[in-house]
Amino acid sequence: MKFMSSIELGYGRERISLVDEGGRFEVLAPEDETADAPLSDAEMGALIDDPVDSQPLEDIISPNESVLIVVSDATRATASGQVVNLLVRRLVQLGVAPHDLRVIFATGIHRPVNVAEKRELLTPFVLQRIRTLDHNADDAAQHVQLGTTEGGTPIELNRALAEHDHVILTGAINFHYFAGFTGGRKSICPGLASARTVAATHMQALDFETGGRRAGVGAGRLDGNAVHEECERIAAEVAPSFLVNTWTNERGEAVRLYAGDWRVAHRLACAEYADAHALKIAEKRSLVVAACGGWPHDINLIQAHKTLDMAAHACTEGGTIILVAECADGTGRADFLRWFEAENSHALAARLRDSYAVNGQTAWSLLTKAERFNVQLVSRLDADEVRRMRMTPARTIEDALAQAGGGGDAHGYVMPHGARFMPLVA
Repeated sequence: MKFMSSIELGYGRERISLVDEGGRFEVLAPEDETADAPLSDAEMGALIDDPVDSQPLEDIISPNESVLIVVSDATRATASGQVVNLLVRRLVQLGVAPHDLRVIFATGIHRPVNVAEKRELLTPFVLQRIRTLDHNADDAAQHVQLGTTEGGTPIELNRALAEHDHVILTGAINFHYFAGFTGGRKSICPGLASARTVAATHMQALDFETGGRRAGVGAGRLDGNAVHEECERIAAEVAPSFLVNTWTNERGEAVRLYAGDWRVAHRLACAEYADAHALKIAEKRSLVVAACGGWPHDINLIQAHKTLDMAAHACTEGGTIILVAECADGTGRADFLRWFEAENSHALAARLRDSYAVNGQTAWSLLTKAERFNVQLVSRLDADEVRRMRMTPARTIEDALAQAGGGGDAHGYVMPHGARFMPLVA
């Protein structure tokens, strides 16, 4: 935790400053940022060669076999360009023909990845040489049906997963507000699942009898988390051959890499991530300024909500949270605002019980926080849309502070790294 007079915050692809001449704000960030040094290709290659609870790639993949590499979409910072480049070169060395190599984007129910984003996610070298596939959660022709889970969830996945000899998962580890963590099984479910399967797994996060979260569901939780467990059951139907998951720094560079068994390596990555990214605080405070860390974390409001969820861990009930999120892509879904027609979060929960939708749950989670806190949103969103979501619009941090009454003389927190760090009261 640090004290400083001018605090730089990510906003889209730019930086904005919060001036703190009075020393009112404590920055919630790690004391030692040397761990943010990016891994070199050689360091990453050595980690891939020493996998966790798995044979090395050369003992798994034979010449002339086909391989599908699963890559996150543009809403995630995963260092995929570096990771996929290394994997493609390694697989070709092992005898996999370029025409038997494909990359598929795990978009889940998000919008498709555009050409410019593909170039950035994969590098021009890979994009020019390897065929890419686009997942559509609403296109039944893309999906293969693999039965149902014991809980009755339909297992409908992109058929490309069944059409290749091997599936390699890539992605990054972060906290997730109801799945516990990103990475691992999420590349398959929800990443490459049908909309029906995504909805059935995500609704496990809600307890419709109480109108709140199901016990065991939350950020940083895997054991007893119904959403994580159901997604993992579905991913097991694919039996991925290998996993490469990273931690990334604020610049989106890989600083840690975990390779190996898709379950064991992922669980190890999550455990170590939680240990390194929990920030102990002595108390909650009535004023919290939380930035998402810039693009792509604030690409839209649905993604930015993850930062709001973390900020709620540091703010007293009824306090002010200033969320700094550009939201260049708007809310993230054209139909997102319709959920806020509900009178309050209890009414919205009842609506979800009768007609569940994944983004309705995100809207419910956002609305519960807007009811608990005074949320000031610094963004490019239309002011009327922000008010419909029960938040107060602002164009600058200074405007937000003024609208919140400047926070009085209260000391507050600044969270510059979005959802990467979880505040915990010691």
